[in-house]
Amino acid sequence: MAIATINPATGETVQTFDAATDDEIERALALASSCAASYRSTTFAQRSAWMQATADLLEAEADNVAAMMTLEMGKTLASAKAEVLKCAKGFRFYADNAEAMVADEEANASAVGAKKAFVRYQPLGVVLAVMPWNFPLWQVVRFAAPALMIGNVGLLKHASNVPQSALYLADVIRRGGFPEGCFQTLLIGSGAVEGILRDPRVAAATLTGSEPAGRSVAAIAGDEVKHTVLELGGSDPYVVMPSADLDAAARVAVTARVQNNGQSCIAAKRFIVHTDVYDAFAAKFVELMSNLTVGDPTDPATDVGPLATEQGRVDVEELVDAAAAKGASILCGGKRSDGPGWFYPPTVVADITTDMDMYLAEVFGPVASLYRVADIDEAVAVANATTFGLGSNAWTTDEAEQERFINDLDAGQVFINGMTISYPELPFGGTRRSGNGRELSAHGIREFCNVKTVWVG
Repeated sequence: MAIATINPATGETVQTFDAATDDEIERALALASSCAASYRSTTFAQRSAWMQATADLLEAEADNVAAMMTLEMGKTLASAKAEVLKCAKGFRFYADNAEAMVADEEANASAVGAKKAFVRYQPLGVVLAVMPWNFPLWQVVRFAAPALMIGNVGLLKHASNVPQSALYLADVIRRGGFPEGCFQTLLIGSGAVEGILRDPRVAAATLTGSEPAGRSVAAIAGDEVKHTVLELGGSDPYVVMPSADLDAAARVAVTARVQNNGQSCIAAKRFIVHTDVYDAFAAKFVELMSNLTVGDPTDPATDVGPLATEQGRVDVEELVDAAAAKGASILCGGKRSDGPGWFYPPTVVADITTDMDMYLAEVFGPVASLYRVADIDEAVAVANATTFGLGSNAWTTDEAEQERFINDLDAGQVFINGMTISYPELPFGGTRRSGNGRELSAHGIREFCNVKTVWVG
């Protein structure tokens, strides 16, 4: 894929970028390695000040940065600006809390025959981040903020369709005061990742993206005995039980499905509804989905903008069309409109069977799958009938049902009477083929640490 900004609303190529040469990659690796050796000795107070300054810049530049993100990947201006401000919040969260999160942990010295025993968290060094286009800033910041605060340095290989976002991140972190080489963007294709990851100066890697990409990076890192954190796909269930507030559940369901134009790993994708309230919920949900405005993402009246890539729309179309050909019911949407840009309408598909690809595949667009279930046992079974396990949602006011979903939904996150959202304060990650490891919270900052045992006799 060419490294280029292509406007998804028009299909127009706005700007192309040259890939980094081998010499440029080598200079970046050398600089990162040199920086890591000294940066690890800076104080938490100094890193915190740089991080707060970076957050200040993000907030001051939010409107322009949001416009850039909308141009590159088609998210609405409102959601783009919200993402910028969320990044500033993430920087501030770690600026304020990182030192306490990785403070020395005292152990029971007498139990191990020591005068003193404790655990110390220390940085690993250079961490390679391979990031996706759907949240061009936030996906990176949720790695970068904790990594920089513990004393690691970062190399970013961003998605090839968001090069301006990638370059901006390195620039704003530099302008925030972080030392040269502390965080660098490499404009490279996926073919260059293996060589960088195998380089002995790179200590670890993190990837957010597709399952095939995760497998590839994990295999290389495993061969090199390097730590990875992987956040891969998701086909999150959204369960609605009879005690739920149906109006609220339907309203939130729409946001949960079409957030980021439907291109979010933690978007609810499979709506699993108890038969007693299925018809009522389906009617409300379909009406709300049908009433969404699809169009120019820079227009404040737009609810859903274009998909980020032409191939992305093809993938969505093929899944919906194949399901319809096998007997699925299209309750709304299902057909792209004519004209420029990679738009696809909010779509609800029902009567899905296990022989349809849509039953297991992650549909990365504004397409909802609707399932009718007889009881909570079937709801849990359908919810877990996927290879993924990222987020999950369940709507019920019955405390026993809530406890059942909390225990039995096989996912890294369970949200009751709400929708899955990433917060700096909570750990984020999945199970099964949704990846391994955790981002955010104290768990996220400790992922790229040497957890060092200290015993003093």
